[in-house]
Amino acid sequence: MKVKACRPLGCEKKTLKVVTITAALALAMFALAGCASSNPSGESGTPNGLWEWFCQFVASIVEAFYWPVHDWGMAIILVTIVFRLLISPLMHKQTKSNYQMQKVQPLISEIQARYADDPVRQNEELRKVYADAKFNPLAGCIPMLLQMPIFIALFQVLRNIDTFIPSVDNFRFYGIVPDLLKAPSDMFQVGIAEFIPYLILMLIFAVATFLPMILQQKNNKNGQNQMIWISLFMMVMMLWISWGSPAGVLLFWGVSSVIGIAQQQITQHILKKRDEEEAAQVIDTKPVEVSVERKVKKKRPTKKR
Repeated sequence: MKVKACRPLGCEKKTLKVVTITAALALAMFALAGCASSNPSGESGTPNGLWEWFCQFVASIVEAFYWPVHDWGMAIILVTIVFRLLISPLMHKQTKSNYQMQKVQPLISEIQARYADDPVRQNEELRKVYADAKFNPLAGCIPMLLQMPIFIALFQVLRNIDTFIPSVDNFRFYGIVPDLLKAPSDMFQVGIAEFIPYLILMLIFAVATFLPMILQQKNNKNGQNQMIWISLFMMVMMLWISWGSPAGVLLFWGVSSVIGIAQQQITQHILKKRDEEEAAQVIDTKPVEVSVERKVKKKRPTKKR
């Protein structure tokens, strides 16, 4: 795959744009979910389109996981775990690519400083580095984008639970979250004690969404402050989105993001350990230099004739 070179400022600017676009897409898709029909399946109660079939499919998956555990919150968590396992190869590839970029970051900074007055040469040198590292900034958005359809489908299922799961009863997460159909805005009017579990879900939903991107940039001094400020802004926006979202959706997204962070840290730890072992092996196999002093040969005596 051909890797395009980034601008003279490097991939930090492009990565920030990707984060912004992804968050804007999340906001747009949330708006679409909120504007969805209150009766998506029509008067007959049967799905009347491809999207409605997908919503019914998601509802059926959650219901299938409910019967072994008899808890709707745990069913959503199990569905989330299975989903993260399915996309784990993509997560591994993305984390490996970002790890390689962290390793060559000093080289990128050196190229940017050396060819600051020559953008063409700078792009040529950066292209070689990005190609060797197999870096693709858009790969960081793939896990988030893959979750979007499930997020919206689950949003509509919980908003129209009687349509998709007519036999639902006690849609809660054990005694932790009393009602996964309620949004934090609904429970805030009930009381502070009832609102606390929903507040925790909101915080996990907002922080865990963009924390992986911050962790990826922690070793990147260039653009790190910009990434932190933009991520903080996006977290505030995610808090606003979570305010009107059913708790079941926040549970799905929060658990998924936490698993993603764990996968990222485990993969980075394995890659660092592998690099350390390879470095130690190089040191062990380095030939030992031995200084040898040659003795001066004595001149053999000659016989006199």
